[in-house]
Amino acid sequence: MSPAEQQPQQHGQPQQQGQQEQPFRQTGQAAQAARPEPVGPVDSSRVPRYAGPATFARLPRLDETGGTADVAVVGVPFDSGVSYRPGARFGGNAIREASRLLRPYNPAQEAAPFALAQVADAGDIAANPFDIGEAVETVQEAADGLLDSGARLMTLGGDHTIALPLLRSVVRKHGPVALLHFDAHLDTWDTYFGAAYTHGTPFRRAFEEGLLDTSAVSHVGTRGPLYGRKDLDEDERMGFGIVTSADVMRRGVDEVTDQLRQRVGDRPLYVSVDIDVLDPAHAPGTGTPEAGGLTSRELLEIIRGLAGCHLVSADLVEVAPAYDNAEITSVAASHTAYELTTVMARQIAEGRAGR
Repeated sequence: MSPAEQQPQQHGQPQQQGQQEQPFRQTGQAAQAARPEPVGPVDSSRVPRYAGPATFARLPRLDETGGTADVAVVGVPFDSGVSYRPGARFGGNAIREASRLLRPYNPAQEAAPFALAQVADAGDIAANPFDIGEAVETVQEAADGLLDSGARLMTLGGDHTIALPLLRSVVRKHGPVALLHFDAHLDTWDTYFGAAYTHGTPFRRAFEEGLLDTSAVSHVGTRGPLYGRKDLDEDERMGFGIVTSADVMRRGVDEVTDQLRQRVGDRPLYVSVDIDVLDPAHAPGTGTPEAGGLTSRELLEIIRGLAGCHLVSADLVEVAPAYDNAEITSVAASHTAYELTTVMARQIAEGRAGR
């Protein structure tokens, strides 16, 4: 059986030290293996999907995997940096709820991500909602700890302010990174009302701090009105390439994805996804919607096409469930995080196999 076809152990109820093994957990040959088999999601053939704690994809909590994971899914319920509709602080838990329907085998990438690597839900980073500067420091410190444990991060926001401290942490480990930024907006503005840290400024701050490999940074899916031509000129000065949503429509997903792969090359890559990259028909539950966006199919296909890139961590932000309808946005977000997690899990497994 190939690594991509293996199924992980299934977890059910939390197991206390000294207790007998709980039901719904399949142990396999972990005791004999040099590396323990990953603990996988709750077995949905034995526990209904709507029952039990809403961890991401019904995966174990980080404390159920010995405090370590290859990929840590972590929430940041923070939205004090928004400039329009608030509510993204509730995004992470909405994504977790929608992720109950995810299954352990990903046919689009021909991989079982939760068998290839240990993926665990690390809970939430509690950031001060009344002090953006302190919140940024808190997120960075918590991310540092998770990365130092050996995990890659799949972060669920929260607003886009959190991308800056996450990038700081990733760069501390990997050096300046390539960036693919999926968003309706540039997020390279200077300030809002004199404030330097908002959801519209993280990538200008990242550029100024030397966090980005400016030969390999791109926006994907941008569209909509700007304050002026100067916005684009300053963005270009920072090294960003732009693939608009219209470019994706006209040129097609395969051509766009190939262009992005060539630009990134083998550099360490960070992916930041603002769910408003999707058209409001596919993601109404967000704070600053713009007409004319990507479809969820286009976004998922582009992410799947990044499988050959060196994805070191990712975030998904700006899901605001108060404006959602029938979990449309949360479902799209959960699948997006699933595809990003699969890309990372495949790369981890390939690295261990020496490929």
